[in-house]
Amino acid sequence: MDGPVLVEETSPDLSAVRVLSAQVRALAGAAEAADGVAPLSEPVLLALREGDGRHLAARRGGRLLGYAYLAADGGGELVVHPDTRRQGVGGLLLDALERAGVRQVWAHGRRPAALAFADARGYTAVRTLWQLRRPLTGDLPDEPMPAGTALRAFVPGRDEQAWLAVNARAFAGHPEQGSWTLRDLLAREAEPWFDPAGFLLAEHPDGTLAGFHWTKVHPGPPPVGEVYVLGVDPSAQGLHLGPALTVAGLRHLRGRGLDSVLLYVDDDNPRAVHLYRKLGFTEWDADVQFRRPGPAV
Repeated sequence: MDGPVLVEETSPDLSAVRVLSAQVRALAGAAEAADGVAPLSEPVLLALREGDGRHLAARRGGRLLGYAYLAADGGGELVVHPDTRRQGVGGLLLDALERAGVRQVWAHGRRPAALAFADARGYTAVRTLWQLRRPLTGDLPDEPMPAGTALRAFVPGRDEQAWLAVNARAFAGHPEQGSWTLRDLLAREAEPWFDPAGFLLAEHPDGTLAGFHWTKVHPGPPPVGEVYVLGVDPSAQGLHLGPALTVAGLRHLRGRGLDSVLLYVDDDNPRAVHLYRKLGFTEWDADVQFRRPGPAV
């Protein structure tokens, strides 16, 4: 490897972060093309755009070789350019994350190299997030909405607070989703993929929100739909609303001309896994979270 590799933390100045953001997206695109899986999660890319968290860049002669992110809760992610792998760049980035206090890191896709790297560093797998998929061609299950429940599209500027309240109740025990703030929601409304027509809200007869199915479209190629967030308010449990909302979203995505749909679900949520399998979803891939060896810092 010619010349030293320097790992530096990006200045908190937003203009510097935005320059890095463009570079990281290009690097992540190269990694995805090589590996067949996106190396960074959506929250990391949003945090990079907004200047949240801590951002570490591995460079040689000004060229970005790798990138790592550290969230306020101690979670981290990293990616190395395919052309500079097996040269110690990943180890340097993980060293820097550990010095900064990382507690756990994600490996997106169960790629042998990432799993071996985590194992060599003594990290232990503590969480698996399954990616399930199913085709949208052919028949879809018949899951009607409960009697008296109305389905409509999300209205930006009007529905945010009601949605946040239901989201918090529906995901009260979830490590990430249940803590969303208005800022988190608005950041996604500002994304190019956001389509309120695919953000479906189910209402009780009195007009209060009972549940939702927020869909997303990945441009591909080929384009793929996503069950982005599906939630049911505790007040609507027992109405069979989850399956009905899921199928309503699948029909919306098929109406957009898509041939397949994906979703993510924790392996320790057997109720959700059972629902999705019953609706025709099967395992496609998985993201694995690893915990740092030794006591938490």
